[in-house]
Amino acid sequence: MSDINAFIDEKVKTNDVFLFMKGTPDFPMCGFSGRIVQILDYLGLDYQSANVLENQELREGIKAYTNWPTIPQLYVKGEFIGGADIVTEMFQAGELQTHLADKGIEVKQTARPIRVCDD
Repeated sequence: MSDINAFIDEKVKTNDVFLFMKGTPDFPMCGFSGRIVQILDYLGLDYQSANVLENQELREGIKAYTNWPTIPQLYVKGEFIGGADIVTEMFQAGELQTHLADKGIEVKQTARPIRVCDD
């Protein structure tokens, strides 16, 4: 296993919630990363993150690690959840909150699922 894969593996497996993102939670450097940060913060989650813009090897390595071409990437208890669109859809449907609870991760605030009507 390469050094970058070992780094990624350690972060994913030793943190309940981990976000590989562009920028930091305090200063996201893209709208997609910012959207996931907003969701995680809204839910009151304790999470860790890594800024892929600081290390090109990490930026490419995380894509290879999951065979997923985009960043941000969210992991819960070692499991890859998805990128910004998937996480947003799960959050809006209440599925992210349920998934977190099922994994034993405390959600401090929950949002009501958004219902879409075809009127």
